[in-house]
Amino acid sequence: MTSTLYVTRGRRRRRNLMIVLALALAGITSWKAADALAPAGAASSGHGHAWASMAWPAQGAAAAAVGSGRIHSSGGTRPVPIASLAKVMTAVVVLRGRPISAQDPGFTITITSDDVADTERRRSDGQSVVAVVAGEKLTERQALQALLLPSANNIAMALARAVSGTADAFVDEMNAEARRVAMTSTVYTDPSGYDPSTVSTARDQLRLARAAMSIDAFAEIVAEPDADIPQTGVVYNTDELIGRDGFVGIKTGSDTAAGGCFMFAARGQSSRRLVYGVVLGQRDGPLIPAGLKAGQRLADSVRSAFGMG
Repeated sequence: MTSTLYVTRGRRRRRNLMIVLALALAGITSWKAADALAPAGAASSGHGHAWASMAWPAQGAAAAAVGSGRIHSSGGTRPVPIASLAKVMTAVVVLRGRPISAQDPGFTITITSDDVADTERRRSDGQSVVAVVAGEKLTERQALQALLLPSANNIAMALARAVSGTADAFVDEMNAEARRVAMTSTVYTDPSGYDPSTVSTARDQLRLARAAMSIDAFAEIVAEPDADIPQTGVVYNTDELIGRDGFVGIKTGSDTAAGGCFMFAARGQSSRRLVYGVVLGQRDGPLIPAGLKAGQRLADSVRSAFGMG
């Protein structure tokens, strides 16, 4: 299985290279041309004084919106690696195919020896994984908790195979869902985001955040500070803002290629509306804390500007 994984990954990279290049070349003539030419750190043109004065990160890229309102952005607009933010789309594809509820935990995954070997390879490579043993059974809900809270790359692969048979087929579903959500500058090449050729923009990821949070089961899981997973035991959410200051989700991501990334949803004390935001490419110190800090500052500035407390 492991050797097949490497070959498949290589083919995906070659297959998607031209797509990524086309996105980059097309970006300057797209409807986002004004953003592409704007200086880093400045709000996109036409967004008004309030949005121009938000606490946009000084590096990387960011986007924010109040509820279903217009998306505003700052920084770079070319597609960049997004690390584990890709797992949000993985969860969406899984839940679109097989919804779950409090009464229905969904399908069951049986861990195989190939899954165990894949886990050990990823662990030795420094990837984020959870412990598994051959014959172990995980419900869909438990697998999604392992995917979204401790950000387990090995469970991303197990879910992809369970839903679509192969990683390639699942990635095709991810890209089809991205097109459905109008994520025009996004290419997925793997289910976990470990592959640096999985790329997107802050604007596209914000579109995904709103789509994902409209799925009740997804919103419930990402709001959990921890969960109990068979064999592994208690796992903790990498989003340390959960349950504090109105933050109700969604997902962190980090690696050398992507920097610190954070997709969030947060409520104001005086409003039921959600502030959605995404920060990419944060590198001020340890990557996950850098993403969380930039996201919190952005969320606070939006809530303050709109009187949301």
